[in-house]
Amino acid sequence: MGSAATSNAPNGKVKRVMVRISDRLGGVAKTRVARIVLWAFAVLATVIMVAIAVLALTFRPARLELPAVNIGDLPPASPPASMSISALPTGTYDSPAALTYRGGAWSETRHLAATAILVRHPKGNLLIDTGFGRRIDEHIKLIPPMQRTPQTKGVPAVDRLAAGGVHPGDIAAIIPTHGHWDHVSGVDDFRGVPVMETATGKRWITSKAEGTEVINSLRGINYRLYDFDGGPYLGFPRSHDVFGDGSVVIVPAPGHTPDSVVVFVSLPSGARYALIGDLVFQMEGVDIPAEKPWMLRWLIGENNIVVRKDTALVRAIREKFPQIHPLPAHDSRSFGAIPVFPASAR
Repeated sequence: MGSAATSNAPNGKVKRVMVRISDRLGGVAKTRVARIVLWAFAVLATVIMVAIAVLALTFRPARLELPAVNIGDLPPASPPASMSISALPTGTYDSPAALTYRGGAWSETRHLAATAILVRHPKGNLLIDTGFGRRIDEHIKLIPPMQRTPQTKGVPAVDRLAAGGVHPGDIAAIIPTHGHWDHVSGVDDFRGVPVMETATGKRWITSKAEGTEVINSLRGINYRLYDFDGGPYLGFPRSHDVFGDGSVVIVPAPGHTPDSVVVFVSLPSGARYALIGDLVFQMEGVDIPAEKPWMLRWLIGENNIVVRKDTALVRAIREKFPQIHPLPAHDSRSFGAIPVFPASAR
């Protein structure tokens, strides 16, 4: 018994030493893991802070450098004496000015227009965009949550027109400046009325690309395909003269979306309008000029090169021909130049 106790004593000491060593090594390992975790969090926090700082810089004021462009001469137009234009405001939705053009204030709320334009012409009445339709609440549920901002709903275009004696059967065609929800919601109220699209635009819509959720939810759209079968128009490479008299001319502007267009309307008085859709969200985009913040352009998937060239064209057009008034689709201030239906301008 004595010899066994003697032999076990060293073993006990060895075990205690090994336990102490193991504890120390474990403590060292834990300390190293903790340091690595803290280092990783510090790096991640730094990256996030740098990313936020860089993103913030993209909202700061910066004058957009535009390419040199040549717009040529003023195209002839022979609008009939009875031709007229009217605005059909269907509502607004709110956005900080900072999200509408680079340099806008976060503290300023802009009420973005959703306005349809009625062009009355002896050869047929046109709607350019349709704004909020009767089913706008359903349509808003189809768009990504981050795009859902407070809205003020007005009178749908179909109801405002009906009150003035104009019914869907009196509309020859609808020309969307592009297929986003706030431009086509009202198409649903004009079922059977032809919707003018190019083959390229229709392919983009039927591809179910992001941003086409609403237009693809509408059933039985009567698409009428057209080509840009005319020559250059104020610097834009091709054109389509709707009536053949120069009064309504469509040109491609596929920077905001692949189906985007600009519609030029010439009135008997000599006044002309360029309905530029979402090429810019607010007139500051042309006046300063200032592009949309990078985050917006990235989320939308804009073609920056095309947008900048087309913005340069619109700016040059206004400077050379002041009788042509650019109208961004969401600038409520710009639409003040057009009487609200049933009033009209000629």
